[in-house]
Amino acid sequence: MFRRTFWFTTGVAAGVWATTKVNRKLRQLTPESLAATAANKALETGQRLKDRAVGFVLDVRDNMAQREAELEEALGIQESPELPAPRRYAAIENNRSNPKYIENPTYSHNRNEDH
Repeated sequence: MFRRTFWFTTGVAAGVWATTKVNRKLRQLTPESLAATAANKALETGQRLKDRAVGFVLDVRDNMAQREAELEEALGIQESPELPAPRRYAAIENNRSNPKYIENPTYSHNRNEDH
């Protein structure tokens, strides 16, 4: 009698365990769960790529500054030269002594005008 009880209990435990595993797997394979898993993995991958790109950019900047310093030392440049002031051009000349006004234009540059 003890044998029957033992094997019955073992069978019930194995059935419960198998049912639990199958239900978990079925829940993982639902479209919503698959979409959530894919989205999480995409976010993790994007974060890793972003971290690598930022690290790469910082390495490039450091090496660029180092190489620039080496070149300045090799060329004997101690300080950066001052750049000339930027030139500014007037968009419209303001010549008050001789203003130019068009009284009646014969051609309009408005493309939306009816002809």
